[in-house]
Amino acid sequence: MNKTLCTLMLTAGVLAALPASAQVRVEIAGVASNQIPVAVATFADEGVAPAQVSAIIRADLERSGVFKVIDAGTVLSENAPVDYSQWKGRGADALVVGSVRRGADGRIEVRYKLFDTIKSGELSSMSNAVQPKSTRLAAHKIADDVYEKLTGTRGAFATRIAYVTQAGRNEYRLEVADADGEGMQVAAYGKEPIISPSWSPDGSKVAYVSFELRKPVIYVQDLVSGSRKVVSNEKGSNSAPTWSPDGSKLAVTLSKDGHSQVYSVNADGSGLRRLSNSNGIDTEPQFSADGRSIYFTSDRSGGPQIYKMSSDGGAAARVTFNGSYNISPRLSSDGKTMAWISQRDGGFSLYAMDLNSGQELRLAEGAGEPSFSPNGKYIMYATKGGRPGLAVVSVDGRVKQRLTTQAGNIREPNWGPFMK
Repeated sequence: MNKTLCTLMLTAGVLAALPASAQVRVEIAGVASNQIPVAVATFADEGVAPAQVSAIIRADLERSGVFKVIDAGTVLSENAPVDYSQWKGRGADALVVGSVRRGADGRIEVRYKLFDTIKSGELSSMSNAVQPKSTRLAAHKIADDVYEKLTGTRGAFATRIAYVTQAGRNEYRLEVADADGEGMQVAAYGKEPIISPSWSPDGSKVAYVSFELRKPVIYVQDLVSGSRKVVSNEKGSNSAPTWSPDGSKLAVTLSKDGHSQVYSVNADGSGLRRLSNSNGIDTEPQFSADGRSIYFTSDRSGGPQIYKMSSDGGAAARVTFNGSYNISPRLSSDGKTMAWISQRDGGFSLYAMDLNSGQELRLAEGAGEPSFSPNGKYIMYATKGGRPGLAVVSVDGRVKQRLTTQAGNIREPNWGPFMK
């Protein structure tokens, strides 16, 4: 087998050969201004599943910061009669109940219902039969449904995250995990740095940069088959890949013409085209939600600032004006908010900007490398100072989480899309 291909792969054999990594742990600090009280009952017969469904639902709702989770303290199936006055008396606006059973084919069937205790009626129901290994995913989907029915916004508990870990001086891993840090898998690993993971819009692939050839080269890894391909290996540096919303192409940063500029390339590596044209360094491109614009970092005006240009290239307009050092733009899925990192008062902070009004909000200090949740309600970012880690903050700054691991430094987060 080709030596290069051996260094970064995603196969069952490679995963089995790797030492186990500690799961990411989530610590919660801060809650939303008006929490919704929800009682979650223990699901009937959930002991037949390899994971406790009701506990996963509680944990998801709690870490969102949006809900005050009330442990029902009892087992209730979806068919049990509901005493609405009892639950209202316990302060619950909503009640989650359900059951789990193992089918003859070995699959786990998870059923649930959500009740509105104020209006004394059923809000939602769901039934899903999955393989035992997908029990956690089934629970996350229920939590997503609860989140959406009670807030009006789609939940993101059943999504995944990608990030880079470094153990020691020469062990780098691109890891993929559930949004709560569980179910980690190694997508790529090697002795040379791996940076800049970026999810494809359908969640089946991750683009990233590897230095395994002693220079930065952009690869796309298929997370289902484990195959990967080179998307850009031009002269000089190949870096900062990001997908277009339709998944047909990537915006990348190349230094093939002498200094870093923004290019577009088809997802299969063809059709390379230069988009930016300045005498400075243009890098960190990000497509807008509608795919019509690209935001990027440039030092064309002196220090690094964030600019916006058409996704076809051409003239660029400056977006950031406060502070002398603004980098790493990221755009929310609804196109209304930009997150970025700004150096002010001697430190790096995470900011969010309403793109319509230009109003800025500082969300976190000691931050780098932000990434929006697919519903646009949370931002994951790398923490600076001490051991590098990951943290999550809501776009209003009220809810904060910290993700930690004992497996080494963890950084460069990228939150995956909604899964179909």
